[in-house]
Amino acid sequence: MKLQPLSVGESLQALLMRAEAVLTRLESLLPAPLPKPNWKARAFRWRKRGERGYLHAVMHPHVIRLDDLVAIDEQKRVIDANTRQFLAGLPANNVLLTGSRGTGKSSLVKAMLAKYGNKGLRLIEVDKGDLVDLPDIVDLIADRAERFVVFCDDLSFDANEPGYKALKVMLDGTIAVASSNVLIYATSNRRHLLPEYFSENLETRHVGEEVHPGESVEEKISFSERFGLWVSFYPFSQDDYLAAVDAWLEYHGVSIPRQAKAVDALHRDAIQFALQRGSRSGRVAWQFARDRAGARALQAGKGVARVSGRVSSAGE
Repeated sequence: MKLQPLSVGESLQALLMRAEAVLTRLESLLPAPLPKPNWKARAFRWRKRGERGYLHAVMHPHVIRLDDLVAIDEQKRVIDANTRQFLAGLPANNVLLTGSRGTGKSSLVKAMLAKYGNKGLRLIEVDKGDLVDLPDIVDLIADRAERFVVFCDDLSFDANEPGYKALKVMLDGTIAVASSNVLIYATSNRRHLLPEYFSENLETRHVGEEVHPGESVEEKISFSERFGLWVSFYPFSQDDYLAAVDAWLEYHGVSIPRQAKAVDALHRDAIQFALQRGSRSGRVAWQFARDRAGARALQAGKGVARVSGRVSSAGE
């Protein structure tokens, strides 16, 4: 049986079908387009999809009021003043918040967003491993009218980490003019951000009565000095801790008893809670308040429970 040759139209149709099949296969191999930033949000996280990063909008950020933070009045004053200068388009500094764990370093940064979000402040949270993308982040927001704080929480480095060099360049500036709508607020338990070793003390030189640290120590100190502001946080005294407990209990809707004996009993429980944790801090006070608020609400029959696969109130 002799096959009939395809007409020109049929040949073209077959070619188009094959081309479409090839394109379909190629599309499945290509990465999906990155989502565009939702600029209506006040907070963002820098996320990665493969090797490419994008701004993920956080539509419901953790709201902390400045007045909720106790025992850090001077730290609040310094950060608030620097942030107001930044929002006003005046010179302001990158900030390193260092000190004891759980004393309100990251909460204070979040409180700035709660206070000034309606005045154009925006927060971008960046993980340490993604700091290499700082130039891309700055380019993405350079033409925006809002003022952006790049927030790096719990920051520390090994000397050879790529994020260390990227942050160092960002703090120092490059050949390009630094963007005026970006600041970096970083928190760390280490003041010098880099690990310190006993062997580095051997590099120290004595010149007469003067002590000259070695190059390794100088490098670590100079890195932290690139932040224009250092704000230190200190361990809470027992009075500071109990004041934080009272503040967070009120935040969670738990009224403080008026009777002195009842207050003393409440504070004894809070102190015992801290002893079990081995720490007195604002974070432990927050955790105690959540524990007490949840227990009281459960006793009162409040809350949300699951019944037969559906959500209902616990008092139903």
